[in-house]
Parts: sequence; C-alpha cells; structure tokens
Amino acid sequence: MQATQILKQAVMEQPDRPGTIYRDRRRTWREIGDRVPRMAAALRQLGVEPGQCVAALAMNSDRYLELFFAIPWCGAAFAPLNVRWSVPENSFALRDSGALVMFVDDAFLEQAKELQIGSDLQLIYIGEEATPDGMLSYEQLIADHQPIQDADRKNDDLYIVLYTSGTTLQSKGVALSHRNVVYVSVCFLATLPYRDDLTHMHVGGMFHLSGAGPSWYITLAAGTHVILPKFDPEPVMSAISQHKVTNVVLVPTMINMLMNQPNLKDYDLSSVRTCVYGGSPMPESIMKAAMRELPTWGFHQIYGMTETAGYATAFKWRDHLEAVADHPERMKSAGRAVTGMQVRIARPDGTEAKPRENGEIQIRGDNVMTRYFNNPAASKDVLKEGWMHSGDAGYVDEDGFLYVADRIKDMIVTGGENVYSVDVERALYQHPAVRETAVIGIPSEKWGEAVHAVVVLKDGHVATGDELIVHCKSLIGGYKCPRSVEFRTEPLPTTPVGKIRKNVLRDAYWTGLSRKI
Repeated sequence: MQATQILKQAVMEQPDRPGTIYRDRRRTWREIGDRVPRMAAALRQLGVEPGQCVAALAMNSDRYLELFFAIPWCGAAFAPLNVRWSVPENSFALRDSGALVMFVDDAFLEQAKELQIGSDLQLIYIGEEATPDGMLSYEQLIADHQPIQDADRKNDDLYIVLYTSGTTLQSKGVALSHRNVVYVSVCFLATLPYRDDLTHMHVGGMFHLSGAGPSWYITLAAGTHVILPKFDPEPVMSAISQHKVTNVVLVPTMINMLMNQPNLKDYDLSSVRTCVYGGSPMPESIMKAAMRELPTWGFHQIYGMTETAGYATAFKWRDHLEAVADHPERMKSAGRAVTGMQVRIARPDGTEAKPRENGEIQIRGDNVMTRYFNNPAASKDVLKEGWMHSGDAGYVDEDGFLYVADRIKDMIVTGGENVYSVDVERALYQHPAVRETAVIGIPSEKWGEAVHAVVVLKDGHVATGDELIVHCKSLIGGYKCPRSVEFRTEPLPTTPVGKIRKNVLRDAYWTGLSRKI
C-alpha cells in the first residue's frame, strides 16, 4: 500500500507510452519516472522533512500531476490548495497544514506573494513563462538534481491532506493515507468495464478528488493523462476528438452544459467509453438526453466524499441499461457498495434502518480517511466504530441499491413534513424550459420553512413561476412543490467541482435570523 508504487507500475508496464499530454507537450512514463525522483531530491535539499506537508496552488497541468508522486517520493505529504479560494481561506489551509514549500503557476502569482508575506514560505514556479524573481524554477530544480531513492512511505503514513470546499462552516483537512489512495485506486479499476489502453481527460481540479482520483487509478493502469486546465465545453470536445479520449470524469452540471452546446454534433466524441459522474444527483432528463446524444458513452455513477477518498458506491453502465429496460426507478439510484466497502443506513438512535427507510448514510472500509488533520473533535464526530457518518440522508432498496435523498442539512422541514430538495429538483428538470435549478428552504411564519426554487431557463425558452409549480404538482406531492420561484439569468454559484452552493442561495434569506436550516 504505497502510492509511489502506482508510478513505478506504470513505468514498468508501459515505459514508452505517453503518460501526460498537456498543450503541445508529451512525456512518456519513462520520462516521468526519471523526473519525479529528481524533484523529490530537490524538495529534500530544500529541507522538506518526512511527514511534512508541501502545498500547491495552480491549475491542472502535467507538472501538477507529477507532484502526486514527487512529494511522497521524498517522504512528504501533499496539501493542494483550492484554486477558487480567497487569500484568507488558503492562508488558513497553509497554516493548518504547516507547509513551508508551495508550487505555483501563472494564474496565482499574486495570491502566492500575498500568502508569502510574514512567512518562510518558499515558492516553486510550475508555469509556462520565465521564472519570476524570488521563486525557484521547477524545471531547473529537476535538471540540477540527481534522482534519489523512494522514501518508502506506505500503509497508514499520511499521503495527502485535501481541504473540504467550505460550503458550510470552517474548512477541514481530510487526511488520506497511502493505504486509502492505493485501495480506492484498485477498487476503481475493478469496477470500470474497460481497463486496458485508457486515455483520460482531466477537467476536474487536481486539488480535488475529481482530478486527483484519476491521477492515481489511470496511472496504475499505465494509461495516458490528457490534461486541460479546467472545464470549458469547446476545448473539452476538441480534446476528446483530437486525442481519442476513452475516459472522462464530469459532474452533472458539466454534462448538462455539453448537452446544450449547439455544435455538439460537430465533434467526434465516440472514442469515450466511460464517463464517470457524481458530485450531485443526475436529473433523469439530462441522463436520458446524454444516453441519446452520446450513444458510445458508458455512464458510471459514483457516490462518495472526500472523507471516503471519493468512493463508496457505483451505479455501473449495465445498471443504467437494466434500469432503462426493467427498473426505471433505479435511474435515481447511486448504485451498490463497491467490493471491499460497506454502506449502511442508520436511524438517529444508531440502529440500522430497514430497506426503503430513510436515515443517515454511513460508510466503512479502507477507503475511509484516517482523520481530520489537526482536528480531533471533528474526527470524533464523524468516525465512530470504524463507520464514517456522511451527513447524507438516503435509503437502500431490497437489492442493496443506494438512493441518496439529500444532505441532511439540506432537508427542508415545512409544516412538519420532510422535503428532500433533490425530489423537487428532479421534477423541475423535467420541464423543457429549465436549464438549471436549486431548491432551498426559506423562512416562513406559517410553515417554519417554505420550499423555494431558484431557476435558470434555457436560452430562448420562457416559463412563469406558476407554470413551474403546476408542473411540479403533476409529478410530486403538493407539499413538496415550490411555494415560490425565483428566476436568474446568470449560472447558479457552484463549488470548484460543480456542486451548486445552496448555502450561498440560502444565506440571503436567513441573514439576521437566529435559526438557519
């Protein structure tokens, strides 16, 4: 259980295969296998100690991917920073991790300089231009150092600290071990229908598991990483067509954006065999459109969280096909527990719920984090008797399929009835005019909370609030339907991985009130 062994495996199996493609730059696994130990030597010479954290603040790149192996190779742990965070937020993560060395690219030079004020932080430049004054050059450090032996960190040694996106309360550092990341990589490959000759396109931020996870399991399969700095529909379609990409990870909002591209048919996207999606529920209307418009894509839903190394259940492509043919209700499922991982539903008193009884989703396995970094109180709150208490509500059916209802904190209690916002959102997405929606609870003197929908309409479409409410009443119980509808023209606010930030929408209504749901 050693994360650096993932790279060694790729070098051994496919030394001359392209390991990374970024812009017009290609590097083979043999080249990457030589560069990583050299960067590890440079970090060691800079004074990085075993177990110490090293940070990065940068967009996706081939150099960023190398950090997943160079940092543990020297014995340290990786602490990537969130590219959407402000200086104070990233300053907290730096202080919390204790990192004294940080990699930075062109997009974050100014923020890096601010973060450096009053600290001993050393900056290593991984951008594409001339190295700025006061920073060390990534490429020069590799050229100046001879490879060193792997530090042999493994098993329960700290590998990476991933900071939660901070959609609620103070961010926490999720401490994942070498065992966590190797185990989840093996499990991921075991669930994919195709494991040979993989070419993966990165669009999810590498500071997050949507980008970090494929960095591990695609490398373990000696595949090729096609790396884009971020998600943008046109470059995504172009990269898939040009490089014959076989694997992608997209959140539902990204798939929805692709489905709404007027020139979707202008690109050959047929090389994609597996599209992993997750992060938020997939509205059935979007899923059906994607299956129709992208017939070669095998969709593969995963459910997990940072605290479970991004994985717990899988709704495989064959599950999608069986659901369409014989079990349409399963299209709302997040699949079944992955081999080696346990999932249960718990009542508030801790007892296990019956099939189809809502409760808290709890997860156990070698994928579960070791702890929250520097936060024993928060660790104790969620890690109990080996089970990770997710904070998500849901149920399992008689065949073990998991149905995620909502974040427990996103459940709306209106007139004494529990309303899961995802049920209302699914109904709204079935209206032909709705491009994007989020359902939240807002204050109501009569009901305590009232169901409120925030909606973005598709270009060229019109709809009224009353029309959408009537539409919902034809699909779900009246008590679940929105009592008010707010229309917006701009996209809804999202986290770095595309989840809609309901807390931002909700806060405007609860500001100044003592009770917030």
